[in-house]
Amino acid sequence: MELKEWRLAFKLKWDRYFSRFDKQTQRQILKKLEHMKQPLLARGLHSSNFQVEEIGQYRIAFYQNDENHTKEIHFVGNHKQYEKWYKKS
Repeated sequence: MELKEWRLAFKLKWDRYFSRFDKQTQRQILKKLEHMKQPLLARGLHSSNFQVEEIGQYRIAFYQNDENHTKEIHFVGNHKQYEKWYKKS
C-alpha cells in the first residue's frame, strides 16, 4: 500500500496572526506546514473535528478531509491566540 501525500488548503483568514510573526517564526511554521503533507497522525481536539499540530508555543488547527486527502488549515497562531480561537469555533 502506497502512502499518499496530503494536500494543504488554506481557509480564509488562516493567517490572521501568522502575518504578524517575525520572519524566523514564519519559517518555522512554514516548515511544519510542509511536514504536515506527510501521512502522519495529529492530535485531535476534544469535542471537535479539528486536529492540532504544535511548533513550540505556536499551534496549527486544521480539519483533515479524508475524502479528498486534504488538510484544511483554519488557524495558525500562538497558544494564547489559539485558546481564543478555539473558544469561538
